[in-house]
Amino acid sequence: MAPESRIKELKAQHADRRNAKKAGVMALFYPDQFEQTHLLLILRKTYKGVHSNQVAFPGGKEELEDEDIRQTALRETHEEVGVKPAAIQVIKALSTVYIPPSNFEVYPFIGVYNDPKPFVIQEDEVENIIEVTLTDFLDDALVFEQSLNTSYAENISVPAFKLNDYTVWGATAMMLSEIKELLKQVL
Repeated sequence: MAPESRIKELKAQHADRRNAKKAGVMALFYPDQFEQTHLLLILRKTYKGVHSNQVAFPGGKEELEDEDIRQTALRETHEEVGVKPAAIQVIKALSTVYIPPSNFEVYPFIGVYNDPKPFVIQEDEVENIIEVTLTDFLDDALVFEQSLNTSYAENISVPAFKLNDYTVWGATAMMLSEIKELLKQVL
């Protein structure tokens, strides 16, 4: 799900990754009241920054008090959408994704939230909660290419997902692609 230009850029910037900030994010799966599985995404607030108004997983920057990057993902998920760390069963760590425009190395995890309570968003960071059904997420017809202007390029063609009428691209799309491939292997 990475644009060709981004793949070349990542190879050229490999040395920069050593100084990257770390972030942990959680791909959270949970059942609704009808036992239909959903995946939680968030829409970030509009702000002055490279990830403004983008669809993402709950998560954020590693803090000194975090035991490890897994703890970061759990803490940030709690802060952003109100899910307590003890309520999440972490299933698997995924491949890390380096984001050059913000110099972050993102460590994604898959988690299961078996007994979901209503989400409580962190008003200053999260604009909206996006609850995607597993059926929609796995639908190959919702993967496409779109021309976008980004913080690093203009009119670039990027692979993306169309989920609940939101275009999901970039690092989040890359992580979603890995999750989708893993799920296809077991379903």
